[in-house]
Formats: sequence, C-alpha cells, structure tokens
Amino acid sequence: MRSDESRRSLRVTGRTVWSLLREIVPGLVEDRFGTLSVERTDERLARFGRAVIEGARITLSVEGTENVQPGVAYVMMSNHASHYDVPILYASLPGSIRMVAKRELFRVPLFGRAMRAAGTIEVDRQDHKQAVASLRTGLDALARGVSIWIAPEGTRSKKGTLGPLKKGGFMLALESGAPILPIRLEGTNPILPPGSLRTRTGQRVHVVVGRPIPTDGLGPDARGMLMEKVRAFLAGESDER
Repeated sequence: MRSDESRRSLRVTGRTVWSLLREIVPGLVEDRFGTLSVERTDERLARFGRAVIEGARITLSVEGTENVQPGVAYVMMSNHASHYDVPILYASLPGSIRMVAKRELFRVPLFGRAMRAAGTIEVDRQDHKQAVASLRTGLDALARGVSIWIAPEGTRSKKGTLGPLKKGGFMLALESGAPILPIRLEGTNPILPPGSLRTRTGQRVHVVVGRPIPTDGLGPDARGMLMEKVRAFLAGESDER
C-alpha cells in the first residue's frame, strides 16, 4: 500500500515538473529575445496552476472572485501551508499576479531565471532592511496594474495553523495605496506539508476571497489595524465577503 502511494506521488511530482518546464522554457526564450509579455506570462501561470490541480486530482472550489475587480491592482495576502498554495492561487484568481518569494528559490537552476523573467519579487528573509527594500520594488508593478501576492506569515506553516504576520506586505500596501485582498486557503496543507516529499492526491481545497480592505489615504499608524483585519480573516474568525 505504501509502495503504491509512493509511486503515485512520484508520478504526480513528475507531471508537475513537466508542466512547469513546458511553461518555463518558452518564457525564457521569449525573455532572451525581448518578446515576453505580461499577458503571455499570465496565461502560462494560470495554465500551470490548472495542470498542477489536475495532476494531483484536487477538487477545487472558489468563492468570492466577484471581489476581484478588473483593472485594480491588489496586495494579495493569504495563509501559506503548502507548496501547492501558489499554483492553486494562479488557477483560481483572475488578472495579473506576481509573487514575493524567498531568495533561496532564485538559486534553483532554470527555475530562478524563469522567476526573474516573470517579475517575481526576490526577498532576503535573513536581512530585514533588504527585505523591506525588496518589497518596495513591488510599487512599480502595482502602478502598472499587476497585483502582488505575499504570504504575510513569511513562510509556510508546518502544521497548517496560522502563524504571526509580518509587517512588510502591509507597508507595501500603505505606501502604494493599493487595497489588500485577503484570501483564505482551506485544505492545502495535507496535500504536501512542509518537510514532506509525498503528495497526497484527491484532496479537497476551498479558496475564499474576502472583500478588499482599502488603504488609500491611510498612514503608518493604520498598520496594526490592517494586520488584525487580515489575521482575523485568514484565521477564519472573520468572514467578510
């Protein structure tokens, strides 16, 4: 039984890697020749997300997408409990979305180059000042109408429970005036928990998109209030949709 599960997990991993390469390679070629566009990148990210969901046989349900208004750039914030969170979000949400990722991921051959080409924001979690400065590079993306996704916990939760929120993403929202879009992911942790190499297929995932939280005109003293609003939604204590 355990051997069957291992083989099934390896097949899922293989399909995921293939799906990723299928989207990465053309993007890198286009980036090399200066023809890579935001629209093509959006299409590839969404297609990759759908392929991952199909490969892992995830039953996905999404509510609250009416809260994502066309043409509005958001600072998107969700809980983070699995490597599957990102592809699920790309498959669930409309519009242009780029993520904030730790520096270590950019060292992965090919993948790191593709992340930079796609506009992923690199953050050094070991250097607080540089991490804050890196987040500010998202200001240009937001001004171009590209939403920025960030996990305010700073890393994946090992047990699936919500950890303390860091302030970097809230500073980005306040400086840009972009609304915060809180997103709760339910059911991703059992698929591939941190520290595990085995993908559990056939899981159910529910994505809840909350109402945007305005930040325009607010000052730094509003950060605590914003953090509490987002924390309550991600923890399931508030369900404003």
